[in-house]
Amino acid sequence: MIRSLMVLAATLLVAASAAAEVETWNLDAAHSAAQFSVRHLGISTVRGAFTKLSGTLKYDPADPAKTSLEATIDTNSIDTRVEMRDKDLRSPNFFDVEKFPTLTFVSKRVEPAGAGNLRVTGDLTMHGVTKEVVLEVEGPTPPIQDRRGNSHMGASATTKINRNDFGVSGGAVVVSDEVTITIDAEFVKAQKP
Repeated sequence: MIRSLMVLAATLLVAASAAAEVETWNLDAAHSAAQFSVRHLGISTVRGAFTKLSGTLKYDPADPAKTSLEATIDTNSIDTRVEMRDKDLRSPNFFDVEKFPTLTFVSKRVEPAGAGNLRVTGDLTMHGVTKEVVLEVEGPTPPIQDRRGNSHMGASATTKINRNDFGVSGGAVVVSDEVTITIDAEFVKAQKP
């Protein structure tokens, strides 16, 4: 009887650890957005987005410390709905997309931040400069399945940076130094064959 209970307990432990494995999720770019907002002349807020992004999330809902995130944004995909401004933002005055074609984020630490929230600390590399930033994350949501059996979950993350810290210092006086970044992400995990 005791031996049977020990075998059952061992089996349950193995099953529990298998269920709590870190799973890999891919960013669904068609349902995700990397947006930013910045004050113009101190009187209005200009909003824009990067339309091309990719990323991978390794996620363990039972242990957030095992979670990691890597994301890449194509700087040439910047869109503020004003082509003349977008050309200036792509130029050496700001992002210098010819020289620095991507922004990247690589997480270093993930920790719980209240019910349904995470705090993700990582390295943001922009304009050839890498600085540590903290993303305040709402989510991820519980996974849901689509009609094909693929799992989806979403999260929203925000942070504020000083663009001068990354050497993006064009437009002084006209454009605020502080930039708010918001990322709305949907991740997908393909059904196992």
